[in-house]
Amino acid sequence: MRRSAIEDIRGLLRDGGSSVVDLIQRTLADIAEQDATLGAFVSVAGEGALREAEAADGQIRRRGDAVWAEHPLLGVPVSVKDLIQTRDLPTARGSILENRRPPVDAPAVARLRAAGAIVIGKTATSEYGWSATTISRVGPPTRNPWDPERSAGGSSGGAAAAVTAGLCAASLGTDGAGSIRIPAAFCGVVGFKPSFGRVPYVPPCADRLAHVGPLAASVGDVAELTAILAGPHRDDPDSGVTSAEQVVRSAPLRIGWLEFPGTSAEVRATCVQAHTALAAAGHQIEPVEVPFADPYAALVDLLAAAEAAGTPPESEPWCDPARLAVVRHGRTVSGETVMRAEQVRLTLRARLRRLMDRYDVLAMATIPIEPFHVDAIGPEWAEDPSDLLWLAWSPATYPFNMTGQPAISIPVGRTPAGLPVGLQLVGSVGEDHLVLATARQVEEQLDPLPAPPRGAMKG
Repeated sequence: MRRSAIEDIRGLLRDGGSSVVDLIQRTLADIAEQDATLGAFVSVAGEGALREAEAADGQIRRRGDAVWAEHPLLGVPVSVKDLIQTRDLPTARGSILENRRPPVDAPAVARLRAAGAIVIGKTATSEYGWSATTISRVGPPTRNPWDPERSAGGSSGGAAAAVTAGLCAASLGTDGAGSIRIPAAFCGVVGFKPSFGRVPYVPPCADRLAHVGPLAASVGDVAELTAILAGPHRDDPDSGVTSAEQVVRSAPLRIGWLEFPGTSAEVRATCVQAHTALAAAGHQIEPVEVPFADPYAALVDLLAAAEAAGTPPESEPWCDPARLAVVRHGRTVSGETVMRAEQVRLTLRARLRRLMDRYDVLAMATIPIEPFHVDAIGPEWAEDPSDLLWLAWSPATYPFNMTGQPAISIPVGRTPAGLPVGLQLVGSVGEDHLVLATARQVEEQLDPLPAPPRGAMKG
């Protein structure tokens, strides 16, 4: 079972084993030592974080243990994906284009700070989060802590790499087609996409595909963070529409086991451990053929239209050249095409709802392949952005953005090459608690991954 980094930090601070200032100083020193090679951060809080740490130490001296009842994350270092606005750190959104959004904390960031968390820095993303890798013109590509020549995934790749390398206790990410779960699987951490609308996304995305969610070392940490992040906000009209049900279901659960096309033998063999863990928890597992046609073409049209709408032609010279292929496709997408894509989405939602009448939870490999080269946007067959296949290699993630269902990726082992493999669990909309509880059961049955080789990431 994996340890809770958040609980470990709380215990350390409660027992006087460290001050918050010392903890933040060590974290900053680790980032300085490792991140020149890792490429997880695009900005670091530095003196601002130390001032917050001093204030947190003052609260602990005055109030003692009682302070954590009101501020459960007091002193915990977290990072925030560079797509998410912050008041005190620049938000480049992975682009050299000017960001004209106001420098204020997005609701999710404000909630972390209100709980006492210290934002240690902003983590790398692709430009506007367009790809499922973390390559941009803002800085070097984010490397996988398990193998620096491999991709960390994306677009929350900086977040996943930072958590994996121990450079923060948790991170805030976004997920529009797999951008939390893909890097979580590639880097061997837990990444959770709550039900659509459970955590406010501000400013909201017109395509209604994007979710805000946490990445952390354990399911318990992700569950605690989600509870802090959740709830409606006036600036996101979709927020609060779905809230996690409180009904607790006893075992055995009905679990549908899916295998998507292109799953490698290495990934399949590693996921057997998760199958065994679910069976050991007493659940009924049934293999299921993927019950829907691949909605990738519709996803491409929706995403490309959104990218085009947010990119005026005069900005093109400063855009990521690979992303421009998507933008230019988006300029050809008609209103009729968008409506056809929305019809695909509605059909998919109906089919998944019927499937969830038969199963409590779906289980599958998060990503069917191992991480590819750090400089690529996908495996060899998807490397050319003009082919518009930049997300096609992740067929198990994007369908659940189109349906808004809660989905989590948890590490379940490593391939013979030593690379992590993630298991994805998916529930019905609103049943976030059931997904988290099932993930915790799997986690309890499996040995935690060892720490990745730290020496490879020293600058």
